[in-house]
Amino acid sequence: MTVWSIDARSGERRAEYASTTPEEVGAACRRAHALLPVLDEAGPQGRASLLEAMADALDARTGELVAVSDAETALGEARLTGEVARTSGQLRLFAEVLREGSFLDVRLDSADPASAPPKPDLRRMNIPLGVVGVFSASNFPFAFSVGGGDTASALAAGCPVVVKAHSLHPDTSVLTLQALRAGAVAAGFPEDVVQLVHGREAGTVLVQDPRVKAIGFTGSVSGGRYLHDLAMARPEPIPFYGELGSLNPLVITPGAAKARLEEIAAGLSASATLGAGQFCVKPGLVLAPEGSGLAEAMAGHFTALGPQTLLGDSIREGFTAGAAEREAVPGLRTVATGLAGEGRQVTARLLAGPVSLLGSSALLLEECFGPLTVILEYSGEDDLAAALSAASGSLTMTLHSAPEEEELANRLVALARDRAGRLVFDAYPTGVTVGWAQQHGGPYPATTAPTTTSVGAAAIFRFLRPVTYQNCPPALLPPALRDGNPWKLPRRRNGILEQPSQG
Repeated sequence: MTVWSIDARSGERRAEYASTTPEEVGAACRRAHALLPVLDEAGPQGRASLLEAMADALDARTGELVAVSDAETALGEARLTGEVARTSGQLRLFAEVLREGSFLDVRLDSADPASAPPKPDLRRMNIPLGVVGVFSASNFPFAFSVGGGDTASALAAGCPVVVKAHSLHPDTSVLTLQALRAGAVAAGFPEDVVQLVHGREAGTVLVQDPRVKAIGFTGSVSGGRYLHDLAMARPEPIPFYGELGSLNPLVITPGAAKARLEEIAAGLSASATLGAGQFCVKPGLVLAPEGSGLAEAMAGHFTALGPQTLLGDSIREGFTAGAAEREAVPGLRTVATGLAGEGRQVTARLLAGPVSLLGSSALLLEECFGPLTVILEYSGEDDLAAALSAASGSLTMTLHSAPEEEELANRLVALARDRAGRLVFDAYPTGVTVGWAQQHGGPYPATTAPTTTSVGAAAIFRFLRPVTYQNCPPALLPPALRDGNPWKLPRRRNGILEQPSQG
């Protein structure tokens, strides 16, 4: 089998890659497993240096990476240049996480022989989970792919990584891998701390390899569920951290519509069509007051949009079919379409109808990946609350309200909190800041593990597990648990948080 690098705009073949055989996947996993002690013994400081060297290597190759990725994805130079910077920034964030040290979650309980029953000396910390398999995303060829957040957080945790390259950007994947491996060597680490495999069969074999102890995945609901179920069916089931599909409902209250309709129409149109609507946090469902005029206000923004090139044939075919299905829903009207294109290009679509359609068409509660959004109009607060209650799990939910609507806003926030991982107020969900407090996850189908995030500092916890040392001889304790706190970590002793001295 062959994986081709395809020009997203012309459809021409650019380069050919042989699919990785099952035997080759197994060999990669064995090499990765052999490097677990290397990453562990490097400690937080050593791994921080590794991540920073990888970030430097990516930045040094930005021009080449962007040129190749633009050919494969048609995402444009400006967008991709920013994404490389975001990717190297993620690596540097996890270097900060490692140096700060609280990710180890060190807890010390002192022995108390006089208690009844006697209490032993207990010392608890997080350790690396094991080899991690990562599946690249189609829509973020850098930030959610070979050197993206899953890889960065796994390496930070001390876990070697084997990445399954996405079929829509294999050239970009290979170049990114080369940069990461050059960074590893520059930092004094073996280059095989991160490896790459190609092909659908290789992905299946990767999930089933007994040396792999966790999977990070960003992709479709169907593909994610297949791999999730495969991971759960192993003789030793493993965690599958999948980001699948997200509708990201956006609510506009009557007060907000009255106060700033044109402003919201412009911002929402831009958010829904950003990157040709290929963002996982695109607002795909808008709940607006009946008679507010939102659809009409947004129509001009959509009709002015030029034709757009999607990431690849499969994405375009899925969007075309999904748009046609929604346009065929009785009672749902096409308010506006973008300018017509040629060949491989698609046009944006804005659809609208009454909120009662949710009772007859479950399709409207499913994501349509691409430049399409649906406005459903409600007639009262109960109508709105019922619609929000019907929504499935999402990465985000957004609320635009007015100050005098505090009671309604509180009611909606309570509903939204149970259905999303990030609540956005008077703004738009596209644009996911990478930081310490970010949450990029949510109830199913947004993710398969709603207690975790794939973006931000907390992503590291997916690839760690706790171990307690009971009455351990001091010489056998890892440095993080020793008296004197040699790594100068924040630690909790007998329930009291202790900050390290900086002397």
